[in-house]
Amino acid sequence: MGFRVAIPARYAASRLPGKPLRAIHGRPMLEYVFRQAVASGADEVVVATDDERIREAAAGFGATVVMTSADHPSGTDRLAEAAARLGWDDAQVVVNLQGDEPLMPPALIRRVAENLARFPEAGISTVATPIGHREEVLSPHAVKVVTDALGFALYFSRAPIPHCRDGLPPDGVPGGIYHRHLGLYAYRVAVLRRYPGLAPSDAEQREHLEQLRALHHGIRIHVHIADKAPPAGVDTEADLARVNPLLAPPGA
Repeated sequence: MGFRVAIPARYAASRLPGKPLRAIHGRPMLEYVFRQAVASGADEVVVATDDERIREAAAGFGATVVMTSADHPSGTDRLAEAAARLGWDDAQVVVNLQGDEPLMPPALIRRVAENLARFPEAGISTVATPIGHREEVLSPHAVKVVTDALGFALYFSRAPIPHCRDGLPPDGVPGGIYHRHLGLYAYRVAVLRRYPGLAPSDAEQREHLEQLRALHHGIRIHVHIADKAPPAGVDTEADLARVNPLLAPPGA
């Protein structure tokens, strides 16, 4: 099964400016993300950016770069432009791998692509992991997802879903009930082409969850339940310090 990986990369970031180019062992973080994507077995890996500094750095470590508009409101819109510029076929599967995920397991990148290929009625596939801690269930920073019997998403929310009418136990949560959504997606290119023209839904605007736009417009999302969450991405200086010892220098 063939698939592509696209890495949207912006220079501006409020908490960590220049994030894709921040150094780990003397190399830009984006290079580590690119190498994880290549290791997934993708047929093609591209970096989509609007910044000349990122283009130059990515070309320096051998990545194909697609220059896109600076006006995109989301990474999904940037991917849609990249797919159009590259002439990818509507049936092609594309994984959206964020440029701040240097520890994303290649096997999981491949799995989200394979999962979409397995379910032709889905336009998008994504990943979730079981939640075992009460605090995570209650946190609005942890996005929860509820699926049907076949694994298709019914709803995503920052609220605890499903709601326990009798309340959560004080010392834990029921096993297998709650799942945290992870921001790793695979799209069919036909869905990417539609996406920029879809109006945001009320639920999306209230929850601040872009994936609810797809559900609102009838695009089915299949959810792969992974046994274990991958290491977190990089948003802050503290995150950068955390991942540094976990990564080996390129070529080591």
